[in-house]
Amino acid sequence: MSVVVIAPIEESLSQFLAENKYAKIHVIVDEHTKRHCYPLVKPLLPKHTLTQIKSGEEEKNLLTCEKIWQGMTDAELDRHSLVINVGGGVIGDMGGFCAATYKRGIDFIQIPTTLLAQVDASVGGKLGIDFHGFKNHIGVFRIPNAVLIDAVFLKTLPFVELRSGFAEIVKHCLIADAQQWNAIKRVDFEAQNFTNLIAHSVEIKKQVVAQDPTEKGLRKILNFGHTLGHAIETFYLGKPKLHLLHGEAIAAGMICEAFISLKRGLITEAELAEIEEFIFAVYGKASIALDDLDAIIALTAQDKKNKGKEIRFSLLEGIGKCGYDIPVNAKEMREALLYYIG
Repeated sequence: MSVVVIAPIEESLSQFLAENKYAKIHVIVDEHTKRHCYPLVKPLLPKHTLTQIKSGEEEKNLLTCEKIWQGMTDAELDRHSLVINVGGGVIGDMGGFCAATYKRGIDFIQIPTTLLAQVDASVGGKLGIDFHGFKNHIGVFRIPNAVLIDAVFLKTLPFVELRSGFAEIVKHCLIADAQQWNAIKRVDFEAQNFTNLIAHSVEIKKQVVAQDPTEKGLRKILNFGHTLGHAIETFYLGKPKLHLLHGEAIAAGMICEAFISLKRGLITEAELAEIEEFIFAVYGKASIALDDLDAIIALTAQDKKNKGKEIRFSLLEGIGKCGYDIPVNAKEMREALLYYIG
């Protein structure tokens, strides 16, 4: 497991660079993080090079990887070089993937600048890109040399991005900590203590990943809400007026998958009611058309937890506990989506 440091970036980055010597340093940013976040990082770095890519999930593809690899090649990075990914989940996933495959792998660190990346995407070593519409279809497991988390970057986020990241915090509570769930559900979104919640989520994910680094078993619980959530996110990805942020899609997915948990007798009606009440209060209801359900369900066939023809879910077994490798059929998924859209 990589070192995860939650501290002011001027402390954590300076200490990392003092303890690790590199021939060259290369930074990856997008247009937003270059403007808002890179100025906090740049003064802490020695001479370095920079690659800027376009922001957005739709840019997380091989064409953008080519630009990143070209930037690394032009900078003449060798195996004694360091890549620093400054950004959200897209930059962390893609920048890490490019570093892990460039010259068969060079060192990289994550400086996650969104709540989503700080509590989920940057921790655990999952790296990858989307391919022909399938989310995270091409990728590797490679632990970063460090993950440096500083809540100061959250001040640069628009409201919708902060709210998107909060979905993963909700998920961590639902799958692993009933007591924390009971605490957050009583507090309005705007009044949540994000500094404490970041540390809580990181600790849960670290404990799970330490037991199952390459997602052969227990780590699959981290995918609660993601089988249908990813399918919803993927389906609406190329539709600007209907596009959902990752956390917005996962919020919908958690309600759908909690409903399946209820139908399987794994949670109570009261537990489903409190889950959907809280999630709807924070996120509202995503616009999912009846005519789109079959196409959304079809996308679950590409989920990475599947085995053969079986679509396998991670489902709640009561609040604070989660099972995995549970086969779910198309009829159950359709019923869950119909329940969600009402």
